[in-house]
Amino acid sequence: MLLSVKFGGLRGPDGAFVGIEGRPAHVKNALAYSLRRLGTDHVDIYRPSRLAPDTPIEDTIGAISELVQAGYVRHIGLSEVGPETIRRAHAVHPICDVQIEYSLFSRDPETNGILDTCRELGIGVTAYGVLAHGLLTGTYQQPAGGDPRAHWLPRFHPDNLATNQTVADRLRLLADARGISVAQLATAWVIAQSRERGTIVAILGTRRPHRVEEALAAADVTLTDADLRTIDEAIPADAVAGTRYAAPLMALLDSERGPKPSVSTWN
Repeated sequence: MLLSVKFGGLRGPDGAFVGIEGRPAHVKNALAYSLRRLGTDHVDIYRPSRLAPDTPIEDTIGAISELVQAGYVRHIGLSEVGPETIRRAHAVHPICDVQIEYSLFSRDPETNGILDTCRELGIGVTAYGVLAHGLLTGTYQQPAGGDPRAHWLPRFHPDNLATNQTVADRLRLLADARGISVAQLATAWVIAQSRERGTIVAILGTRRPHRVEEALAAADVTLTDADLRTIDEAIPADAVAGTRYAAPLMALLDSERGPKPSVSTWN
């Protein structure tokens, strides 16, 4: 078992999101409380949940590097960052993996340089959202009165949902032909990308315990190159309607931004 922990997201007393923090003092303070709550003396992977807008990544990674040297952290990860930030962070301390949303419905990492950069530097990729927040489960049904996710996930908005459900139904036909679930096929597709795109690990999440066994079975699904071509033809990257997050949330993602100047204050 590897214990991976993210930090940096700030909340108010009411639970509202109030910002992202990456200063060295916060890095160490956050870990101190995480170790206490988790009842452990170290974590295997520690990563900022997002790039802090007012702190150079070198400062944040430099602080985690000190925690590595002190034995409180084993490895350093990143989350939702672009190629340039990955390179800058990796220059301070080796990065073990980058967490990024990646699925049949979210394939930008293939074209924006994130997967290529990780493969070049020998950094693993941890893919989250492999079931497109529920659209690729094969069991999604729109709730009466609309889905509250539509406010922050445009792909669930009524203007986009019908198109996206139609696209997901194409995967159902392929899954039925193999005698597996849509969720298993969607997850197996992500895992299979490791053959050409470097090491990719899929995050499996569920609210229902009985779904765990089904999710784990995806690791036993073998997809041939012909299978992958068939899936790509059925669900091309541009078939999905809507961005993965609403505009205010997209603006917070370094992984969605263009190149930035290289600035370092860590020494």
